[in-house]
Amino acid sequence: MTEQARNPLLYGLAVNWDELPEVTVRPGVHRKLYSTDEVMIAWHRLEAGMDLNPHSHDDFDQLVYIAEGTCDYHVAGTPHRMTAGSLLLVPRGSSHHIVPIGGDCINIDIFCPPRADFLAELRAQESSAVS
Repeated sequence: MTEQARNPLLYGLAVNWDELPEVTVRPGVHRKLYSTDEVMIAWHRLEAGMDLNPHSHDDFDQLVYIAEGTCDYHVAGTPHRMTAGSLLLVPRGSSHHIVPIGGDCINIDIFCPPRADFLAELRAQESSAVS
């Protein structure tokens, strides 16, 4: 991406997760989003017993960071026990989903490039905040 194509409003702007809107995606899944032109961070608060959503995406890898709690993160049928501080790379095209263990889990996903579907969600949030 050229310097001219970048959004200059993003530079030098401090953002706090506590000030970003939390949206309920489906029962037991809550999300906050932050994105620049080139990378997206998706913060998820996941409740034990949440509705699971096995899926894959062919156009990008996903870097997973567990900030709080414990979970089993399933990739291509293999569960990975993760606790606070754990990182996992989910390769593009791999079916994956997360199962919180024993309580809430905070999962932070990093996408490069930003996910188009999440960008649409973020833009909708921004539009409703301005209106």
